[in-house]
Amino acid sequence: MSLLESNPRFLNTVLLGGTFTEKLEVIAKAGFTGVEVWQQDAEKAVAETRQQLDALSLVRTDYQVLLNFDGAVGEKHQEKRQEALTMMTTARALGSPMILVAANTAACDPQKIVADMKWLCRHAKALDLRVAYEAMSWSTEIDQCDKAWQIVQQVDADNLGLVVDAFHIFALHRTLQDLIDIPREKIFLVQLSDIEMPLGDDALKQIARHHRLLPGEGNFPLTGLVAYLDKLGYTGPDGLEVFNDHAAKQDCAGVAQRAKEALENILMKGSTDAED
Repeated sequence: MSLLESNPRFLNTVLLGGTFTEKLEVIAKAGFTGVEVWQQDAEKAVAETRQQLDALSLVRTDYQVLLNFDGAVGEKHQEKRQEALTMMTTARALGSPMILVAANTAACDPQKIVADMKWLCRHAKALDLRVAYEAMSWSTEIDQCDKAWQIVQQVDADNLGLVVDAFHIFALHRTLQDLIDIPREKIFLVQLSDIEMPLGDDALKQIARHHRLLPGEGNFPLTGLVAYLDKLGYTGPDGLEVFNDHAAKQDCAGVAQRAKEALENILMKGSTDAED
C-alpha cells in the first residue's frame, strides 16, 4: 500500500469563492481532512474560526503566511518580528500546529536570514509550534528548495522544516534533484498545483497568483514528485494551493469536489509509478 494513501489531505481556501464559512463547509463535504488558513481568514474572529473548524472536524494544516520576514532590513526588521509574534499567538489560539513562512521577496539582507529564522523558531517552540519555510521562485535570495534546505540546516532547529511547493520547483525548470538530500522528517508540508509550461519569466508572478491549475490540467511532472515522496516515506500533509481567478468565480462546492478528485488522481498515479 502507498504511504501517501493515509497522508492528511488539505485544501487551501484561496481556490474557492464565497464566504469563509462557505469555503470551510464545501472543503469538509468534498472529503478533505484539513485546511490551510490565512491570516485574513481568522485574525479578527479567532474563537469563531476555531469553532467552525472544530464543528467540521477540519485540521488546521498550517496558519499562513508570514511574508518578507527573513532578512528584513531597516524599520521592516522590527515590524516583521512583531507581526510574527502576533501571528504565532493567533496560530496557537486557532489550534494550528504550524505557521508558514515564505522566503523574502522584498529588500533582504542575506546575512540576517539564519539569525532571523533562529529567533522565529525559538519563539515558535515556546508556543509548541512548528515553522514551515517555503522557497519562493521570485525570492530575493531563497528561490529554490535546495537553498531553503541550506537555511534549515544552518538554523538547526527541531521545529523548522520545509514546504515543498510544486509551483516554485517546476516553474523555474528545477528538478527533483533539489530534494535529494532532504530527509522526510524535514518536509513539513507538500503543496501541489499545475500550469502549462513553458512559462516566460515575466509571467511568473501573474501565473502564480492568478492562473494556477489543478493537478492534471497542466504539464508539471507531478507524478514524478509524488512517486519520489512516496518512496521517501513522506507521511505529512499533502494538498492543493491553487490560485485561480476563474475557479474563484465558480460554484465553490463543485470546485472543491473537482479539487479533491484531482488530488486523489495525481496521488494515485504517482503512487503507482513508485511501485513500478
